[in-house]
Amino acid sequence: MDLFEYMREKTLEKEAPLASRIRPISLEEVVGQQHIIGKDKLLYRAIKADKLSSIILYGPPGTGKTTLAKVIAHTTSAEFMQINATSAGKKDMEEVIAQAKNNQGMYGKKTILFIDEIHRFNKGQQDYLLPFVEDGTVILIGATTENPYFEVNGALLSRSIVFELKNLSPEDIKILILRAVNDKEKGMGAYGAEIEEDALEFLADVSNGDARAALTAVELGILTTERSGDGKIHITLEVASECIQKRVVKYDKSGDNHYDTISAFIKSMRGSDPDAAVYYLARMLYAGEDVKFISRRIMICASEDVGNADPMALVVAASAAQAVERVGMPEAQIILSQAVTYVASAPKSNSAVNAISDAMETVKNTMTAPVPAHLQDSHYPSSGKLGHGVGYQYAHNYPNHSVEQQYLPDGLTDKKFYVPSENGYEKQIRKYFHKIKGIYEDEEE
Repeated sequence: MDLFEYMREKTLEKEAPLASRIRPISLEEVVGQQHIIGKDKLLYRAIKADKLSSIILYGPPGTGKTTLAKVIAHTTSAEFMQINATSAGKKDMEEVIAQAKNNQGMYGKKTILFIDEIHRFNKGQQDYLLPFVEDGTVILIGATTENPYFEVNGALLSRSIVFELKNLSPEDIKILILRAVNDKEKGMGAYGAEIEEDALEFLADVSNGDARAALTAVELGILTTERSGDGKIHITLEVASECIQKRVVKYDKSGDNHYDTISAFIKSMRGSDPDAAVYYLARMLYAGEDVKFISRRIMICASEDVGNADPMALVVAASAAQAVERVGMPEAQIILSQAVTYVASAPKSNSAVNAISDAMETVKNTMTAPVPAHLQDSHYPSSGKLGHGVGYQYAHNYPNHSVEQQYLPDGLTDKKFYVPSENGYEKQIRKYFHKIKGIYEDEEE
C-alpha cells in the first residue's frame, strides 16, 4: 500500500457512515446473533482459535454479516481480502487468487476472501472459485441476503457451513443506538447529543431489526438538528420519525400496544369480521409494522382457524406472502388487504389443529408401535421375505378408490384424530367419509 492509498483509507474511515465507523472489531463488541457467536458456539470458537473454514453468512440487511467479516479480519492471522459481487468481475477474482497463491507459496500464509452479496455472482463466476476453495487456496466467507440454498452453487455450499443471522431484537438495536450516540471515538459522542426514551423506543421498533437503518437515522438526526438552549442536541420522537421517514403511532397511552393490535387483528379474522381485520391491518401498516410479520400471521390464521373449511384460504395467504416480498410497499398493502378479507370471510374450522394436537399427545404418551406389516415398504431387497407389504390392498382397485384395512398401528386402531366440522368444505368431507366408511351418520341425506 502506497502513501496515497493509505491516506485515502484513513479519510474513508473518518467520513464513512456511522453504521460503518462504529462496527465492532472484536467478538465481545458484537451485539446479537448469540445463537451463532455465543461463547459455546462453533463460529465463536473457530474465530477465536483462528481455525475458520469456508462459511456462508445468510440473513436480512443490517443484521451484522459484514460486521462479522470485519471482526474476523481483525482477529485472524491470515491475509484478509474483500470484494463485492455487485461490482467485481472475473479479473478481480483472478487477481485475488494470484495473491492468495503467492501468500500460500511464498509465506505459508492463508488467505480469507470475503465476498459480499455473493448471490450476485452468476454460476460461471461461482464455479471459478470452486477449485480454489476446495484445495484451500482461499477460505471463503460469503455474505448474502438471499437463501443460499437457492442462490449459491451447490458445490460451494457443500464445502461451506451456512450460518443464518436473525433480525436484531429491539433491545439489541437500543444498545447500538446508545453506543452510537455516546461513543466519542467512533460514534457521535463528540456532538453532545441526547436521545429521548420514546425516540429510542421508536427507532428500535420501526427499524425492524435492521441496525443500519436505525444508525443512519441517528446520524442524520444529530447532524441536522439544531442545539437547544442547554447547548445539547436532543433527538426527540418527532426528529426520529422524520429521520427514518416513518410516522409515529403512539401505542402505550392506554394499553393499545403492538401486541394488543396484532391480537385484535388475529381475533378479528378468526371471528369473521373483515372490517375490523382490515382496520387493524391498516393500523399496523401505518405504524411501520414489518409486512413479512403480518403475512406470517395471516398464513397461520388461514391454517389454524380456517383449515379445511376453505382450503383455498392457505393458498391465498401463502401467495400473498410471496407477492408482498416481490412487490413491496405501498402496493403490498392491497395484496395484504385481499388476503385478510378472504381469510376473515372464509368459513372456519380448527379441526386440523385438534387433529395434530391429539396425534402429538398420543405419540408423546404411547410406545412407538411398529407400522403394520402390510403398509411397510416392499421395494428394498429381501423386504418380501420379511413380510413387508404383503397383503396390502391398493385403494384405487376398489369402489370409490377406498378400501378398509388397518392403517394405524396395533393398539391405536380406535383412535380418531381428525373430525371434520360441519362448516364450509368440511361438510363435504363428512359426507365423503359417510359414503366410504359409514361414519358421521348425522350427515346422511
